[in-house]
Amino acid sequence: MNRFKTSKFKNTTPKIAKKDGWISNVRAGSFTSQGNHIKSSTRLVAFNTDQAGGGMLGLSSVEPGSDGKWTVTVIPCHADLITDLDFSPFDDNLLATCSADETVKLWRVCEPEQEQPGGAEVTLCPGEGRLELVAFHPTSSGLLAVGSTKTAQLWDTSRQQSPLAALEPHGDQLQSLSWKQDGSLLASSCKDKKLRVFDPRAQLTPVQSAQGLQSNKDSRILWVKDSDHILTTGFDQMRGREVRLWDSRKLGSSLGSANLGTSNGTLMPLFDPDSGLLTVSGMGDSVIDCFEVSATEPFLSQVSHCLTDAPTRGVAMVPKLALDVMSCEVMRVLQLTDSFIVPINYHVPRKSGQEFHGDLYPDTLGRTAAMSAADWWKGGEKQVEKVSVNPSNRQKPNNAKPANQTPAKKELPSGRSKEEAPVRGCSTSSSPLSSTSSSAAPTRSPSSTSGLSSGFLPSPSQSAKAISSMLGPSSKFRHLQGAVLHRDTHFTNLKGLNLTTPGECDGFCANRHRVAVPLATAGGQIAIFELSQAGKLADTGLPTIQNSVNVADFSWDPFNSHRLVVAGEDAKLRVWQVPEGGLTETLTEPETILQGHTEKIYSVKFHPLASGLLASSSYDQTVRLWNLESGDEVKVLRGHQDQIFGMAWSPDGKLLATVCKDGILRIYDPRRSADPVQEGAGPEGHRGARVVWVCDGKYLMVSGFDSRSERTLYLHSVESLSSGAIASAPTDVSPSTLIPFYDPDTSIVILTGKGDTRVYIFEIVPEAPYFLECASFNSSEPHKGLAFLPKTECVVQEVEVARGLRLSKTSIEPVAFRVPRVRKEFFQDDVYPDTAVWWESSLTASAWLAGSDGKHQSVSLKPKDMTPVSEAPKEVQVRKYLPSSHYLEEKTDEQKKDELLSAMIGKLGNMDDNPLPQESFQGVEDDEWGD
Repeated sequence: MNRFKTSKFKNTTPKIAKKDGWISNVRAGSFTSQGNHIKSSTRLVAFNTDQAGGGMLGLSSVEPGSDGKWTVTVIPCHADLITDLDFSPFDDNLLATCSADETVKLWRVCEPEQEQPGGAEVTLCPGEGRLELVAFHPTSSGLLAVGSTKTAQLWDTSRQQSPLAALEPHGDQLQSLSWKQDGSLLASSCKDKKLRVFDPRAQLTPVQSAQGLQSNKDSRILWVKDSDHILTTGFDQMRGREVRLWDSRKLGSSLGSANLGTSNGTLMPLFDPDSGLLTVSGMGDSVIDCFEVSATEPFLSQVSHCLTDAPTRGVAMVPKLALDVMSCEVMRVLQLTDSFIVPINYHVPRKSGQEFHGDLYPDTLGRTAAMSAADWWKGGEKQVEKVSVNPSNRQKPNNAKPANQTPAKKELPSGRSKEEAPVRGCSTSSSPLSSTSSSAAPTRSPSSTSGLSSGFLPSPSQSAKAISSMLGPSSKFRHLQGAVLHRDTHFTNLKGLNLTTPGECDGFCANRHRVAVPLATAGGQIAIFELSQAGKLADTGLPTIQNSVNVADFSWDPFNSHRLVVAGEDAKLRVWQVPEGGLTETLTEPETILQGHTEKIYSVKFHPLASGLLASSSYDQTVRLWNLESGDEVKVLRGHQDQIFGMAWSPDGKLLATVCKDGILRIYDPRRSADPVQEGAGPEGHRGARVVWVCDGKYLMVSGFDSRSERTLYLHSVESLSSGAIASAPTDVSPSTLIPFYDPDTSIVILTGKGDTRVYIFEIVPEAPYFLECASFNSSEPHKGLAFLPKTECVVQEVEVARGLRLSKTSIEPVAFRVPRVRKEFFQDDVYPDTAVWWESSLTASAWLAGSDGKHQSVSLKPKDMTPVSEAPKEVQVRKYLPSSHYLEEKTDEQKKDELLSAMIGKLGNMDDNPLPQESFQGVEDDEWGD
C-alpha cells in the first residue's frame, strides 16, 4: 500500500514571506508547557504573549487588512500561563484555551480590529490541577480532550458540570494528545516513555500501550491522516532529536525514523493529511524541516530544509481552505518568533495562475460537524463531509455570509443561540455582556430608524439621535477608565496572606486611613497597614491582631476608623481598637467580645446611620443586631432555611435585606418584627450571592448565579419583591461570586470576584433597560479583593468617581476610576452631585432602637478654585473668513516659507497646550508599536 508516497510533492519549496508581510507587534516570550503556543484557523491566528506573565492571548488575522497591514490585539484570558490553545475545526471564531490556573475556557473571538469579548463563553474546571493540553474532536461539535499532569478527560462543553470520561491516569507527566482523524481513538505520549492508544467509548484503559520512546524528554504525537499510523517526535538515548513512524496496532517497535541532530529544543511537528507533508521545528531553532510521509519504506523522505531569520517559539499550520491554491501553495506554516509571526509558504513548482491543479488538492475536510458530542459518545460514527478546494466550485465557509443577508442562528456549546459572524467580524453577541435581558425592556426594530434613508445627509446631532434610537440608551460613564496609580502608592512585598477567605467575606477591608488584611498564619491573624505609609514592606515580621481562631469576616466601623470588628469561626465577635498611627505591637486582647450566635458567623455589616449598631449572620440561620456601646445583643431575625449568602442595610437604615441559599430574597424591618416583611424569589443558583440597595433604595440588586452556574445580576423592585426580578444581566461563568460596590452619587455598580482579573462596571437606571454596561477594567494578574475608599479620596480634578484598593498575592494597589472629559479645568458638576457624609453618624444605636431615624448631611466636592462646567463659557467654533485680496496677493517664496513655518509651529504649540481627549486613554504601550 502506497497511499502516502506522493512524489509529486518531492520538489515542494518553502518561501519565507518578505518582512513587510510579517505580523509585527508580537511579544511571544518563552514559556514552559506541553501545549502549543500558536494556532490558526482559516481567518485568525492566536498566540501566547509574555504580557502579564502569560495569562494574555495575542490575536491577529491570517490575511492582512485592506491597508495591507495586520492588526494585533491582546485579550486577558486566564489568571496564569496559557499552556495550550486550539481553534474549533468547525468555527473560525471559537477558540479553546487551557491554563496553569486549572481552567479551560472557550472564547468567541472577533477580528482583531474589533472589540473582543469581555469574558469566556464557557469555563470548565476539571479539578485536576494545572492543565497542559486541550484538543477539539475532529468530527463532533463541542467535544474536547483536556490533559492535566497525568490524566486526560473528555468534556462535552454543553454539560459543564462534569466530564464525559476520565481516562486511566498515566505513569508520569502527560506530554501530548492527538485524535485520530475519524475521531474514534485518542493517542498520548508520556514522560514514562510509553505510547498509549485509547478507545474512550469502549474502555477507560488503553487498548494499546508500549514502552516505545527512547527518552523521557519532551515528546509529541500525531496521527497520520486517517490510517493506523502514528508519528512521534522526541529524543533518542543519546539525546539526539528524532522523528518516528509507528503502527498503532503494534507499538512495540517503530516502522522508521529520521534523526534531526542534537539540540535541547522540543520538536514541534505539523502534519498535512492531504499532501502527506510533515514539518518539524525545534523550540529555539532557526530551521524548519519538511518531510514526505509514506506508509512504505522509506517512511520519511526529507523534502526541504528551511533556514529562518529568527529562533522559533512555536509553529502553526494554516487550514487548507485558506491557501492560495491557484499559485500551487500546498501548505502554509506560521512561525512564531519573539517579535513577529512569519508566514512560510510551501509551493509545488508548477505553472500557476490560470489552471487549478487538481492532482495536488484532493478534497479536504469540510467545516460542518458530523454530529454532536452526545451523539459521538453514544457510539456515532458519522464522518465530516469533504469539500473541494477548487475556487470555482468551493462552498462558502460556514461562517461566511453574503452582504446584506441576515446571519443564520447557530448553537454554541454553552447552549445559547448566537448569530454567525460575517467574514471580517464576529458573532454579534460574542460577549455575554453584549445584551441584558429585561422583562420590561422595549423591543426595537431596524425599520424604526427613519431619517437615515431619506436621501439627505443628516446633521451630527440627527445622526447621534438615529444611532441612539437603534442601539438604545447608553451610559455617560460607558468610557469609565480604571487606572492603577503610581507604584509609590503601592504596598509591596506582602507575604503570608490568607487567600482562601470564606465566600461571604470580601477578602480584606479598608477605610480612609488603614487597611486590614488577613494572614494565613495560625491564630486568625490580621495585619494592619497605614495608607500614609505605603511602600515595600520589610521582610521581618509585622505586628498583627491575633484572634486565636480562624477569621470568617471583618469590617471597619464607618464612624470610627480605629475600630475593627472580627467574626470568628467560634461564633464570637471580637471588637478591636487600633491605636493612632497604626500597630506598633501585636494585639491579643480585644476591647469587647460579643457572644450569642450558636454556630460560625458568616458576615458582619455596620448600620449606615446609627453609631455602634452591627448586624451579623451565622450558620445558625439567624441575623443578630448588636449595640457595641453596651455590648448587648438587641435583636434576633429569623426565617432563613439555609445558609445566608449576604445582607445589606437600606440607605435610610430602616430595612435590612438578605439573600439566602434557600433561593429566597427577604426584607426585614428589625424594629417591627423578627420575621421578614417581604419575600421574593432570589437567584436560581446556589453557589453564592450578594445583595445591595440601589437607586435611592427603591431597588435591590442581587449578584448571584443562574441555573447554569452563569454569574448574573438581578434587579428587584422593593415595592413588589414577590414579583421576582424585573431585569437581569448575565456576565460570565466563574466559580467566585461577584462582589458589588455601589456608588449612590453616580448609580454605578462596580463588581469583581476573588480570583478574577476583570472588573465589571454598570450604571443602573430606574427604567428599562435598567443595566447600562460600561467599559470594564482588566488587571494583569488575579486579585484577591477590591475595597473602596470614601468619595472624598477621589481627585475631582481628574474626574475620578471612585477610588479602590486592589489586593493581589503580594501587593495592595490603588485603582482610580475616571471619566474621560475634555474640559477638566472645570468642576464636572453633572458627575459630582453633593455627596452624603456617610463617614459621620446621625444618631446612636439606642436612639435608632427607640424608633428615631437619621439622615446624612451632604457636602459638595467642588474645590474652591474650580468653576462648575455648567457655568463655563460655551466653546464656539468660529470660522475665519479672509478677503479675496488675501488669496490673490502675490507673495514671495520666502514669505510663503515663513508663513508655513509659523503655521506649523503654532499648530504644534496648540497641540501641547490642549491635549486631545484620547491622549488620556489607555492603549498600546510605546514599546509595543512596530517599525
